[in-house]
Amino acid sequence: MNLQKLIVLAVLLAFSFVPGLSHGFGYVESPSFGRVIHVGVEDVKQNQYLQVPLITWGGDIAAILANGSSTMTTDDSIFGRKGLRLKLVRQDNFKKQVEAYLKGETPYLRGTMGMINMAAEVISRDNRTKPIIIYQMTWSSGGDCLVVKPGIQTAKDLKGKNIALQAYGPHVDYLSKILKDAGLSMKDVNIKWTSDLTGTDNSPAEALYEKDVHAAFVIIPDGLMLTSNGTVGTGAEGSIKGARIMLSTKTANRIIADVYAVRSDYFKSHYNEVKDFVHGLMIAKQQLKTLVSAKESRMPEYKKTFSAAAEILLDSAQATGDAQALYGDCEYTGFAGNVKFFGDTKWPRNINRLTDEIQSAFITIGLLGKKVGIEHAEWNYDNFKPGLTDIDKVDTHRFRKAEVAKVVAKKQAMGTLNEGELFSFEINFKPNQNVFSEDIYADEFEKIVNLGSTYGGAVITVEGHSDPHKYNKLKKKKADPVVLKRTKQAARNLSMNRALSVRKSIIKFAKQNNVSFDDSQFAIIGHGISEPKFPNPKTKEQWLSNMRVMFRIIQVEAEDSVFEPME
Repeated sequence: MNLQKLIVLAVLLAFSFVPGLSHGFGYVESPSFGRVIHVGVEDVKQNQYLQVPLITWGGDIAAILANGSSTMTTDDSIFGRKGLRLKLVRQDNFKKQVEAYLKGETPYLRGTMGMINMAAEVISRDNRTKPIIIYQMTWSSGGDCLVVKPGIQTAKDLKGKNIALQAYGPHVDYLSKILKDAGLSMKDVNIKWTSDLTGTDNSPAEALYEKDVHAAFVIIPDGLMLTSNGTVGTGAEGSIKGARIMLSTKTANRIIADVYAVRSDYFKSHYNEVKDFVHGLMIAKQQLKTLVSAKESRMPEYKKTFSAAAEILLDSAQATGDAQALYGDCEYTGFAGNVKFFGDTKWPRNINRLTDEIQSAFITIGLLGKKVGIEHAEWNYDNFKPGLTDIDKVDTHRFRKAEVAKVVAKKQAMGTLNEGELFSFEINFKPNQNVFSEDIYADEFEKIVNLGSTYGGAVITVEGHSDPHKYNKLKKKKADPVVLKRTKQAARNLSMNRALSVRKSIIKFAKQNNVSFDDSQFAIIGHGISEPKFPNPKTKEQWLSNMRVMFRIIQVEAEDSVFEPME
């Protein structure tokens, strides 16, 4: 080897060990489960203790409590008193879960709706293993987030970006829903698949350190680390300079639904046993909520439950603080939530609508080859009422209206309404129009109801805008300043009244469609003529374009004062 080649090789070797220089991240492929799972279907094995999977998630603490705060059912536990004998096994690798399910090692699947749908095609090939969704445990309400680097402000800015995402994990449908609501599809982004969710060098959080990765879906502990505890990353202590949490499930609190599914053959042959399992989870959800509320007076029991949860879910009985955080990052649905999820056909976030949107997105990226019907148990929920006290749960306001108004007014005064904006769109109206009927705006109203139902932790601004043509004419004629001021104020009042009328029509539309809508989620703004699209309209089209109502979906997670306190 000559001297010149030796010098080149030495330079290459030197650069290969420069700290921070990318050496090629270990991304993986994410083909459909049909291409990666090849085990045969076997009957469910009859053992003394039936294996039931868990995943590392706060919703699974109820199952642990129901089992006697133990992996093996205790006689005096909720499950034990029902005659169940279960062995709880944590399995965060969903591919392995599916293989165990097919081989009959367990009749149950534990995952998000997205994960169940990923497996739907392969587990429905045999009638014995077709999944029956039996119970919704929780919604993620803070435990998952999208972290972005500088340059990404709204969901539309994700177009063309490289996004790190765990293959077969809980965030694939999270991404697909955000893109759909922004008018994009999964084909509009470049997905960088990682093998693990967290805690390894092959996770989305680690991938975000790569220069060519612009965003990553991560669990909230990783999100806080990457963004200097949820602010903006400084570049110190593991954070990424300029990184921020664009959207967490505290805002998008109706996207990730955690469920249990059971094999069709087992459901038919062990119907009452499966029913007892679901009822036990409902009872445990109720008891867990009471225990957390009264922990000061029931500390020994509280410590026992959360120590067991920490041991089973986090491999350390001392990690009770982390187990408590897991509990706080989810919203248990219980009896009322299950009735709504499975039975309310008009609710935008019911099981059938989630299934359809998830499968449509998965087909576009090859995770599914075709749509597959997924059944649910169609329980008679009257059978679950004994022992439950929260069956008549009523939705309450999520926001403090006065605080929301203050935050929005401050943003308006500072010209920062677009900060925290996730989505936006507008409708136009005609001159002198004060009524906004669903006959004309049904599609737009449905879109707002869907967004409001999905992003229940976001504020929806309804912003009225007026055309400045009349004001411009008066100003050109050198009208009295008092007249100009009065004209400007009249335009502001008119735009405010129109925004109020639109909000009223949307709430009426939602009610007529049997959708509960939280009016405290709205903030009304009358811009008047302060922000016209065309300051000096020259054509009729420009004039009409100025007369509009804009809707924005705004994240307000940093403003803790706007949220009602949790129970």
